[in-house]
Amino acid sequence: MRQVKQSGLLRRRYCYYWTKMSLTVLALAGTGLAMVLVGDSWFQLILAGVLAVVFAQLAFLGHDAAHRQIFRSGTANEWAGLVHGTLLGGLSAGWWQNKHTRHHANPNKLGADPDIATSVIAFTADARAQRGPIGRYLADRQGWFFFPLLLVEGLNLHVGSVQRVVGRAPMKRRGWEIAFLTVRLVGYLVLLLILMSPEIVVAFVGIQLAVYGLYLGAAFAPNHTGMPIVPADLRIDFLQRQVLMSRNVTGGWFIHFLLGGLNYQIEHHLFPSMPRPNLRRVQPLVRRACADNNVAYTEKPLGTAYTIVLRYLNDVGLAGRTQFSCPLAVQLRAPK
Repeated sequence: MRQVKQSGLLRRRYCYYWTKMSLTVLALAGTGLAMVLVGDSWFQLILAGVLAVVFAQLAFLGHDAAHRQIFRSGTANEWAGLVHGTLLGGLSAGWWQNKHTRHHANPNKLGADPDIATSVIAFTADARAQRGPIGRYLADRQGWFFFPLLLVEGLNLHVGSVQRVVGRAPMKRRGWEIAFLTVRLVGYLVLLLILMSPEIVVAFVGIQLAVYGLYLGAAFAPNHTGMPIVPADLRIDFLQRQVLMSRNVTGGWFIHFLLGGLNYQIEHHLFPSMPRPNLRRVQPLVRRACADNNVAYTEKPLGTAYTIVLRYLNDVGLAGRTQFSCPLAVQLRAPK
């Protein structure tokens, strides 16, 4: 941390983010203009896929704002998240921040990380064992169903977001969240109904949500799935907790853009408030620190990462039929 602070890599990158935010909003406006020009035509379904990609890029900006990467002021970051994530993107910034903060505190830790507590995917053999016969049968083959399941993840994210906003759990700026979500979700449907016939609207929304969920799910899946699952009672130091449970994705600028900077997952978990473009620059320092402390640093090409993810998800079912032990727990509990 001392080296990183001295290097200036935690300083805000205002030019980068103002350019990124402006271009993303322009892409949204351009897609909207194209929808108006195309009118009541089935060619709108092509624009549905384009719009899903733009919405995903807005979600990545909301993610950065939630981590206070964009502005020095916490309030400014909160409003950036509300505008890009809630008003334009359609997902509650407060809901996302609450969920994602808990994930960052304990990645892949049982009972603490909400990202592995899903009732759809079984991330451990115990989770598989708690299901009925049909659930266990599906868990044994869930790797094959993973990407098809992501086609409904967009709808799932929106439902979870709305449930959190209208729920009773404390939420900062709930009034603004409700107002922005209402304008975004209702206004979006009204606009579509003005431009297109109902049957095209149904197909448009279905494709947009499917591509959106697939894109976001495919961007987040390589980060931690297939990395060690940590038992609830295991205590690990910060460096190992963030590095051993995370996986980087190799590739050039296109992968960095495609994954919203999440390809540097290890660096992001160690320095969550570091601006996205600085993650690449801090990587050599992190690699050296991991080597000096004998901590495994994992990075894979995107295709290889997906293969590992799918194989792991299927292997969870196989582990449920045999004796299963967490590799990390065995390693750290082994006598020295």
